[in-house]
Amino acid sequence: MNEMTRIGMDTSKRFFQLHGVNAAEQPVLRKKLTRSAMIAFFTKLPPAMVALEACGASHH
Repeated sequence: MNEMTRIGMDTSKRFFQLHGVNAAEQPVLRKKLTRSAMIAFFTKLPPAMVALEACGASHH
């Protein structure tokens, strides 16, 4: 029951904060990644829904 079904991603200029939950809505992942580590991280994961949240500064 530890397989992630949904990942929340908060974006900023340099880092991404990830929070993953399983089917029972229990946290199974909390991680801070740099932009360069994002592709490598998501390539290793099984498919899951990803929800993005961006602050105003992340677009500059």
